[in-house]
Formats: sequence, C-alpha cells, structure tokens
Amino acid sequence: MEPDAKRRKTEDPPWDAVLVLPELESRPVELTPAYAAPVLLRTETSRLVRELAVARPLTALPHLKRVRAAGEAWPLELLLCPAGPSPAPLTLSELLPAGQVDPRGLGEPFLVRVPARVPLTRPQFEEAARHWPTAFHENKRTSLALAGQLFTPRDKAAMQGYMEQAIQAARRGAELGMVPAGAAVVEPATGRVLAVGHDCRKSLHPLLHATMVCIDLVAHRQGGGVHSYRDYPACSFLAPDGAPRPSSDGLPYICTGYDLYLTREPCPMCAMALVHSRIQRVFYGVATSQGALGTSYRLHGHRDLNHHFEVFRSVLEGPCGRLGQDLAS
Repeated sequence: MEPDAKRRKTEDPPWDAVLVLPELESRPVELTPAYAAPVLLRTETSRLVRELAVARPLTALPHLKRVRAAGEAWPLELLLCPAGPSPAPLTLSELLPAGQVDPRGLGEPFLVRVPARVPLTRPQFEEAARHWPTAFHENKRTSLALAGQLFTPRDKAAMQGYMEQAIQAARRGAELGMVPAGAAVVEPATGRVLAVGHDCRKSLHPLLHATMVCIDLVAHRQGGGVHSYRDYPACSFLAPDGAPRPSSDGLPYICTGYDLYLTREPCPMCAMALVHSRIQRVFYGVATSQGALGTSYRLHGHRDLNHHFEVFRSVLEGPCGRLGQDLAS
C-alpha cells in the first residue's frame, strides 16, 4: 500500500451502517384537521368515550387515542371526529348526533391538527405524539438500526471485510478501464463470500453494472449464468459445495437469503434486479445522483412490489468515495 493510501486509510472517520428507510417510514408526519372539545367534568369522560365510539367511531383515524391531557383550564380534551378538507367552526349540536351523545361535561369544540397516518418508526411516533396521543406498534429491529445499535463490533468487522473485497474488485476493474464500482455477494448464515465482481458495462455488455455481474456470477455458481468472465479474474464465484440451495419460499430465486455489498448505490435497473433475485440486504458505500435505494428512489420498500429488502448506506464511505480518484492521482 502506498504511503498516501495508508494516510488516507488512517484518516477515515469511523463509519456506521445507516438504515435507509422506505418512503412511508421516512416521510414527515402528515397532519389532518379534526374536531376536539374540552372535558370540563372528568367524571363524564368514560361515558363520553363510550357514546362517541358508537356515534362517531374514528374509522379514518384508528391509530389516534380518544382522550389527551390538557392544560390548567380543563383537565382533558376529547377527540370528536375528523373535520374534512375544508373545516369550519361547528357547535356540539352540529357535531354530535342527536340522542346518541349526551354533551354534558363537554365545552365548546375547536379545531386541532392530528396525525393522519399510523406512525411506522419511533421518530414518526415521537413527532406524531407531539400533536395528539397515538398508538404505536414498534419494530424493535428498525429502532435498533436507527439508533446505531443493530450491529456489534464483530458484525462491523466482518462487514468491513466484505466491502473491502468489493473495493478491491472495483480497483481491478478500473485498472482495465471500467467504471470504478465493485460488489460482493455474501451468505450471512456462514459468512462465505459467494461472488465478487466489478463493473463490466464497457466490455462484455452495456447493462453489466457491478450488481448485474454479481447476480450473474451467483447464477453461474448455481449452474446457470449468461456471460463469461474468463478475461476478468477479479470477477469470480465460490465453487458450489453440493449443499442444497436455501430458499425461503421453495422457489429457485438466485439470491434468496443473501447480502450484497456495493461500493456505490445501485441504479433503478440494478435495484429492480435485486428485487427479482430476492436479495435479503444491501449495504452500499456512497450515494449516486440517480440512486434507487435512497437518493432518487427507495425501491426496496415500495408497497406495490412483491419483495422487499433492507438497505444500509455509508459502509466504508471514505474508501468507496475515493474509487477512481486513487488511480487518477
């Protein structure tokens, strides 16, 4: 390793695998208008909640709780019903069905903005709860990932090793005039690196980005594959051991249960190929302007697709970001 490369390596700050949330999980909390009223007599609260549950069920806002604590003027506030897109001030008699809800104990209604959707992550829940009490069923894995506590130091050491293999492949490809991008496919259950490859779009086929090369190499390992990488020794796969191919659903999807390490965020074509090949997790180093897993799109969590996978960014971001620069310097 050259002295400059050694210095840059030691100067790289510690890295964290940052979870890239799907669009719904990452969007700000959306608010919608609703009618609420102060509870002036706390003893009437239980009755009011029961009657409103029948007369004004929160069908459109099932994640919201009916009651919240108020200030000094009155003890509680009661959520009556959604207000619609163009709300106007209304009285209790206009809001409550006659004969179904006895308004005793309620003050004059007012408009309030409440969370329109159920929160999917703890940050969304904390933001939503600042507006109105909200039910939340926490995904512990997501919360650990967002807090940077999902991976142990041992996990991170292994992840660094996998990404370093992808980086080395990218450098080998760049020396041949390829786009400086590399990838590695890992079997997380065993820690085995099943395939390593670099971008080949300038030689074998214009669609052979590093991701597509690795998928094809895994297919070779399983007795398939399309392209020959005889002239590209940095593109290789681990010889099969005869063990049965694991599959979560019994179908022969190429990458079921596997992880992919990429030096750069994949494009939409590669991201969809990962959906079709049933990858389990993707780790990438640096974002790209048209990246499909966090920058321009978040395809990995799109609700209309029949497979979803986890995505983590910023693994060895410094070395990945320098690919191509090292050769040019």
